[in-house]
Amino acid sequence: MGGAFFWGLVAASSLIVGGAFALSFRISQRNLGLVMGFGSGVLISAVAYELALEAFETSSHTWHVAAGLFAGSFTFFVGDALIDRMGGEMRKDSDGAQADGSALAIVLGTVLDGIPESAVIGLGLLQGEGVSAAFVVAVFVSNVPEAVAATTGLAQSGWSGPKITGLWAAVTVVSGVAALAGYAFLDGAGPAVLAFVLAFAGGAVLTMLADTMMPEAFQHGGRLTGVVTTFGFAVAFALSVLE
Repeated sequence: MGGAFFWGLVAASSLIVGGAFALSFRISQRNLGLVMGFGSGVLISAVAYELALEAFETSSHTWHVAAGLFAGSFTFFVGDALIDRMGGEMRKDSDGAQADGSALAIVLGTVLDGIPESAVIGLGLLQGEGVSAAFVVAVFVSNVPEAVAATTGLAQSGWSGPKITGLWAAVTVVSGVAALAGYAFLDGAGPAVLAFVLAFAGGAVLTMLADTMMPEAFQHGGRLTGVVTTFGFAVAFALSVLE
């Protein structure tokens, strides 16, 4: 169990790194959009090869995968809609729109974005295959642009440096707990359940990308974002193949 918590912390610790970088250096909106595009590509590859494909290979029935994907997507959609109504809609905006939102909703939304990824890390240990280096790297890399964008916006909206750092530290700990929960709660689960959960996380992550990360990336990065997103996908795919 301790290993699940540790690797969950490692993957999410890049939130603190990205936040510290954004507080220390000024990043142009265009470069920020391109970095977010790269992170999106990395996560799309992780969903395809570390979640959806793994779910398909774990279960003998493809409907487990389909059910998990749509259940994860719908769950994130509903949770995100509720948080948006609370004032967390612009939590990853880099222009400071968070000033019009709710601090609690921003925190809850940030936690919601990271839980599916972290839970999968614990699930990988549960399957007896050890931690997927490709997936941990994918989550670590994709968290950096998310943290940079959100930190830039939070700072512009009036959040202090210590408050922002505290947010990322708290989310990192919660991510570690989510990885631990993924290991503990699913111990003894059969292949069908494991496949469903893997696909569930994939659906949630894809919906998160389409809803919060990719629109911001294209808004600021322009047409080149598509190329950078493809590059991120290729890098993560290479990691999966080498692993």
